[in-house]
Amino acid sequence: MDIDLSPKLAKKVCEGDGGSYFAWCPSELPMLREGNIGAAKLALEKNGFALPNYCDSARVAYILLGSGTVGIVLPEREEKVVPVKKGDAIALPFGVITWWHNKEDTEFVVLFLGDTKTAHKRGEFTTFSLTGTNGIFTGFSTEFVSRAWDLEESVVKTLVGKQTGKGIVKLAGSNMPEPKQEHRDGMALNCEEAPLDVDIKGGGRVVLLNTKNLPLVGEVGCGADLVRLDGGAMCSPGFSCDSALQVTYIVRGSGRAQVVGVDGKRVLETTVKAGNLFIVPRFFIVSKIADPEGLEWFSIITTPNPIFTHMAGSIGCWKGLSPKVLESAFNVDSETEQLFRSKRTSDAIFFPPPN
Repeated sequence: MDIDLSPKLAKKVCEGDGGSYFAWCPSELPMLREGNIGAAKLALEKNGFALPNYCDSARVAYILLGSGTVGIVLPEREEKVVPVKKGDAIALPFGVITWWHNKEDTEFVVLFLGDTKTAHKRGEFTTFSLTGTNGIFTGFSTEFVSRAWDLEESVVKTLVGKQTGKGIVKLAGSNMPEPKQEHRDGMALNCEEAPLDVDIKGGGRVVLLNTKNLPLVGEVGCGADLVRLDGGAMCSPGFSCDSALQVTYIVRGSGRAQVVGVDGKRVLETTVKAGNLFIVPRFFIVSKIADPEGLEWFSIITTPNPIFTHMAGSIGCWKGLSPKVLESAFNVDSETEQLFRSKRTSDAIFFPPPN
């Protein structure tokens, strides 16, 4: 595969009084188009309001910074007004209508990752606004709006004329519905507070997002995880053995990453830092080593319940091969094979820094 896998930062697509919308472009990150993946970020300032809209792709949203409110209307269901904060993951299936609001002084930033196989453009999300200068009311004629919503034409003109913002606006006051804690049930999972699926002392920690702890990811078609690698620690080389793509956003810190592809060729060797997005192709093997301050990333995997094969550590696939097979495959004597096999007998997935 001769394709640029280098990590990229998002670029600002649009800006309103209440915030900005950023996206990664397939022309700069070709794996988005190749893998049919979309990636974007929403940043809301105080009193920022992302107007109601729906998207042409199912997505997973992850709160990178701050706290706020998301309104969610699933098809043929009532609105959920969900309080969200840093570390929350929300599954957004097809057909869902959402709005986002920030009433706090601190910035509220949301990451969106998802599969674009049903999208208008490969590797890009397209959103359809219900209101605003680009909303549906501005597209239909006054007659159609009047007939559809049983309104006088004068009222229709008022509705259209009052919509002066596009996509993201800033509210003068906070006359929005209050979020309800009970609406979080089944809608959001905080990856920073959830029980750890992996916890290696001095190595790192993982929280998996799947159909068991957030059933809606089954409708989205993507699983996800939050990985926190301690300073100097290494993540075992591994790959997704169920043909899934791994889409990784660096949340915090920095480190080094290597990816090995077909014919044992190293296709990527780079430094990753906060804000970077990169995509590992199917069956390619990836490994990361954190810098001293540590490395944290949020990933989606394009299957709801992903399965990984790790190459090193106590659960590494080498452990399953017989000694004679390894001696023959490596073309080494039994002593060298035993030395190879004797290492990493207690460490799994994450390896603490050497003493």
